[in-house]
Amino acid sequence: MTVVIRNAAPGDEVAILAFIKELAAYEKLAHEVVATEMMLRKSLFGDAPKVFTLIAETGGVPCGFALYFYNYSTFLGQHGLYLEDLYVREDHRGAGIGKALLAQLAQIARENNCGRMEWWVLDWNEPAIAFYKSLDAEAMDDWTVFRLAGDALKDLAAQAAGKS
Repeated sequence: MTVVIRNAAPGDEVAILAFIKELAAYEKLAHEVVATEMMLRKSLFGDAPKVFTLIAETGGVPCGFALYFYNYSTFLGQHGLYLEDLYVREDHRGAGIGKALLAQLAQIARENNCGRMEWWVLDWNEPAIAFYKSLDAEAMDDWTVFRLAGDALKDLAAQAAGKS
């Protein structure tokens, strides 16, 4: 089976949204997906996109994707590549597609002088954790992720606008 990794192009938002929904279902988070094809089209292919996607294909059919963007490390003084989502359809797992996507991302990071590549994984996802460790990826167990969203984000932003 030959795997082709390519940059996403307009028209791929249908497949990308399907991948996002499949990933969310696997992660038991399907209820949180509010993205639409139009939103993805604007984010990925609009003016000055800030997020990018690779598509993995076998036989011309999409079977996986990686969605990423750039962040910045003040400690390194360099950009980094942040992998938001990596997903390979279940019937294609174990064929090296996830590794091929990560290898392409590593190449993109090197070409763009990134000091590192990072991503999150749910702590119960043992197959993914084992896979990442097999690539010598380091778990960042000393760090805790925080998030502001919804009303909490709105309320804090209102303080900056003097509306608290």
